[in-house]
Amino acid sequence: MTLTCKVCSATKSTDEFYKSNLSTCKECAKAKTKENRLKRAEYYREYDKTRYQNDPRVRERHRRYQKTEAGRASMRKSQKKWVSNNPEKRAAHLILNNSLRRGEITKPDSCQDCGRTGRIHGHHHDYTKPIDVEWLCANCHADRHKD
Repeated sequence: MTLTCKVCSATKSTDEFYKSNLSTCKECAKAKTKENRLKRAEYYREYDKTRYQNDPRVRERHRRYQKTEAGRASMRKSQKKWVSNNPEKRAAHLILNNSLRRGEITKPDSCQDCGRTGRIHGHHHDYTKPIDVEWLCANCHADRHKD
């Protein structure tokens, strides 16, 4: 069985249409969606961020993707971009990590805010003072960056 797309006027088989919309072919529907997301980029950026934070299924999908070769490549590309866009922050991180490695400073075992133990992050209030950090757990560190 075939249908005619109301957008491109092409006659295509039914499997080239979404079951929920038999008037527009998949290619035209995808193009329309892509165009809409580009027009309303700021809205969708915020929408995607909120959805990631609030929907465990979305977070799990991201975790699975990050384990694939394409996901690892995407993360490497993103990290390189961050390093090139944030040279002052990267330099502060390197200085702090080198000081820790050399034993010039010591990392505490617990968060300065909540006392939680485990992986502790060094939070910089001022990147021009790379050794002056607040030692926080991942949750407290994320809270600092939300402000």
